[in-house]
Amino acid sequence: MMCPLVRELAAVAAPHRVPVPVPVAATCRVLELARRPCYRWLERPVTDAELSEAYRADVLFEAHRDDPEFGHRFLLDEARAAGEAMAERTAWRICRDNGWWSAFGERRGRGKNAKSGPPVHDDLVRRDFTADGPNRLWLTDITEHATGEGKL
Repeated sequence: MMCPLVRELAAVAAPHRVPVPVPVAATCRVLELARRPCYRWLERPVTDAELSEAYRADVLFEAHRDDPEFGHRFLLDEARAAGEAMAERTAWRICRDNGWWSAFGERRGRGKNAKSGPPVHDDLVRRDFTADGPNRLWLTDITEHATGEGKL
């Protein structure tokens, strides 16, 4: 937002102050900004929602600093115990935006172009596909196999 710049340019002690009766209006006109949002911001630079989120982030940060192995759900429980109520989604968003992840659930930076791991080979077959007789060697490619307990 450009309103802090407008405040600096319109300040009385500014080195390059706009010499007009209404410096905020002139500065907004020069920067091609709407005046009303700047006046609203000058009246109240920090909104209630921003202040509330800052308090929530502070409580979550304190809980994360004390126990870095906690994920956002445990951090939310700690914040609620400290008296800062919020939704689980809000706690997740604040933790995500600040990079507060659980120490055990480290996020690997594996994307589309990352290398895959080493190939898995069966030690019994060793890629020798000759069988001594019928029903001695079976090969298949199974991605899902239905069992009585579910898919394997």
